[in-house]
Amino acid sequence: MNAPAQNTNTPTAPAIEAAPDKSKRRGRLLVVTAVIVIAAIAYGAWWALVARNFEHTEDAYAAGNVIQVTPQIAGTVVAIHADDTELVQAGKPLIELDKTDAKVALEQAEAQLAQTVREVKVLFANNASLQANIDVRSTDVERAKSDLARRQTLLSSGAISTEELEHAKNALKTAEAALLATREQLSSNRALTENTTVTQHPNVLRAATKVREAMLAYNRASLPAPVSGYIAKRAVQIGQRVNAGAPLLSIVPLNSLWVDANFKEVQLAHMRIGQDVTLHSDLYGSDVEYHGKVIGLSAGTGSAFALLPAQNASGNWIKVVQRVPVRISLDPKELEAHPLRIGVSMQVQVNISQQQGAPVTANTAARTAPAYQTSVFEQNGKDVEQRITSIINANLSTANTANNSAKTKAK
Repeated sequence: MNAPAQNTNTPTAPAIEAAPDKSKRRGRLLVVTAVIVIAAIAYGAWWALVARNFEHTEDAYAAGNVIQVTPQIAGTVVAIHADDTELVQAGKPLIELDKTDAKVALEQAEAQLAQTVREVKVLFANNASLQANIDVRSTDVERAKSDLARRQTLLSSGAISTEELEHAKNALKTAEAALLATREQLSSNRALTENTTVTQHPNVLRAATKVREAMLAYNRASLPAPVSGYIAKRAVQIGQRVNAGAPLLSIVPLNSLWVDANFKEVQLAHMRIGQDVTLHSDLYGSDVEYHGKVIGLSAGTGSAFALLPAQNASGNWIKVVQRVPVRISLDPKELEAHPLRIGVSMQVQVNISQQQGAPVTANTAARTAPAYQTSVFEQNGKDVEQRITSIINANLSTANTANNSAKTKAK
């Protein structure tokens, strides 16, 4: 009998195991695909609902005013009242210069003002004296005229000689000349005193200006802090001879910092003035959150204001997306609670869903008040005016007392 033929299509053991592996792989691919699709949908939903409403950057740094303290006059430093990292209050003295020369000049100017007030007071007093002289000279002229008229009458009768008549005529001419000279003196004196007073006389004002100049130089030998802040970059030393305008040290008011966030050009289209900003500082980490507002856009990119700007017209040009500084204000209370330092890194996130403000690219608001100001130097001017008034009044009263005494003696 013939043996039965073998079925060559019967699957072998490896082939039977391949089918389940292929099925498992297909299932895994489906799972992975489903996960990717779900992640893509979730990311799309997150971007549509959240991410597209914010622009963020880590290219941001705290900035503020660095106020240089410079002398207004030249001098030698004799005292330094503050050093780096110390807090100073506005108006407190920082640097003292040698006041010896300024004091001498001030004393000379004050003495000159006192003398000028007395001289001008004499000019006003001379008006009355010269007017009295005119009255006396007028009387002399009338007397000379009467004498001449009598002698002319007596000449015809031969009672007097011709020579005596000539003497009478000469006496009249002399009296008239003296009257004319006195009137000219009064006119000249009045030209120096008309339409003014002792305190407003040009000579007094000129002398007062010299006192004002000398006293300002004296007061400026003491350099006050223009604002409250922390001392930084002290470069001055005791005994150093400094010139006017030389930087001695700097003051940084840490209560008025802001943030310059460098956003890419493509991130600026939907930014508006007044949009809310959330910030974090590397100094404190993510636990401390700052809040601010967008207040403006720089007039140029960072590369445009660089010390060595890019030469794009040189021929070797590659387009690079530029960054433009956006200024962001900070909440003063948050700054007080967690002070920052100029230059520290910040993480910035701007809520661009708020579209009611003006675009940062069209900020044309005109400022109606000074952005920064100080009043610590106003006291110098007040002190000067008080000192000048005191000197003038003291010498006016002295001159009046002297005039009254002279009048009493004359009586």
